[in-house]
Amino acid sequence: MGEMIKTEQLCYEYRGPNESKVTALSNINLSIQDGEFVAIIGTNGSGKSTLAKHFNALLLPSGGNCYINGLNTRDEKYLWNIRQNVGMVFQNPDNQIVATIVEEDVAFGPENLGIAPAEIAQRVAEALNIVGMTDYRQHAPHLLSGGQKQRVAIAGALAMRSRCLVFDEPTAMLDPRGRKEVLQTVKKINEKEKITIVYITHDMEEALHADKVIVMDQGAIVLDGPPEVVFSQVSLLKSLGLDVPLAADIAQELRNRNMLIPRKIISDEELVVALCP
Repeated sequence: MGEMIKTEQLCYEYRGPNESKVTALSNINLSIQDGEFVAIIGTNGSGKSTLAKHFNALLLPSGGNCYINGLNTRDEKYLWNIRQNVGMVFQNPDNQIVATIVEEDVAFGPENLGIAPAEIAQRVAEALNIVGMTDYRQHAPHLLSGGQKQRVAIAGALAMRSRCLVFDEPTAMLDPRGRKEVLQTVKKINEKEKITIVYITHDMEEALHADKVIVMDQGAIVLDGPPEVVFSQVSLLKSLGLDVPLAADIAQELRNRNMLIPRKIISDEELVVALCP
């Protein structure tokens, strides 16, 4: 398994009011393996969305480097390759839909790559099947639910044959049903299609599904590890202004009251097992 994304001492600055320099990211060192599902969490302004935009070279480092499949994003000759390899799915599905029929929307990216029509048709059919939207291929996107629109946006990225998908709070504007649909779709493409997932979220319960969780605060990485390690740091996460999964919170409260509860309990199922042996 190779490295899909790697950053070395990545820094990013932008011009703020009165031409002052604002540091949005400082000394970011991370490694995301091919096929890994990584969640990035942090409060507003922590730098998580800014970092995500480096992964398909929407932003370029002010200092340090970002590598995608070993290609440096600073090198212009790799830009096309990088953007084909890394697809972005944003918060608002309405901003990502460009056509009036679902299958035409999914075909938009491959058409711009100059792919032959027969292969485009095959890619569109495959992508819609993966996200469970085949029955809606002739529908108008504006008539779909929020969760369905996001699944169409995901299909569009899959039709580009992206090896990595970066999701920037893809469920923030959705109702509970839409959130569940999108998360199930993301898990499926990670497990079955082996596509690398970078998933930025405010929802700690969503982050539980990742292989690895990266916690950001004020433009820096504070924690980086498996969910059971990261979410056992209840006091630290709360001090950063973050929620923790309910089970982890209750487990910590019970430990505070001298109950023998294992440290790595983060899911409801684990808590039930610990309380009812």
